[in-house]
Amino acid sequence: MDRASVARTESDGTSEQNTDTESVHREYVLGVSIVAERNNEDDVRYRFEAPNHRGAVFRESELAELYADVYFDVNGFEEAGTGERGVPPAIIQAGRDTLAAYFLTQPHTDSNWVASFYGKTPPEIERYVATVRTRAQEIRDGAIERGIASSDRRRSV
Repeated sequence: MDRASVARTESDGTSEQNTDTESVHREYVLGVSIVAERNNEDDVRYRFEAPNHRGAVFRESELAELYADVYFDVNGFEEAGTGERGVPPAIIQAGRDTLAAYFLTQPHTDSNWVASFYGKTPPEIERYVATVRTRAQEIRDGAIERGIASSDRRRSV
């Protein structure tokens, strides 16, 4: 999961005027989605959207999907007010695996950085991520089984 040096950008509440088209990349349960924004230079960015969340924009769909998994794993969180380098309290409280997955969605981090932070190896970090993804899917499946949401939908861009 090595990342480009700037893999994620924060949404500042302003819309980018150079965006020509938007399409839903993936639609999850409970009003959560990832929107693909394609500008006139054919550059694609992936915007995470959820109720009561200011959103986050990623250069890679995989990072946006991991961010969504972290969001479901902690039953939602808001980054507003945490500062540029802060971590939302819900993520801190969720445990090591969730925090590791969240770190991977941040700029300037990759599995080697996270592994070094925890004193682990990159394969161990990948297992943490797999655990978060599994829990997030179980939460989404549970919402569907209880009838409070319809199924996740993946669309291609």
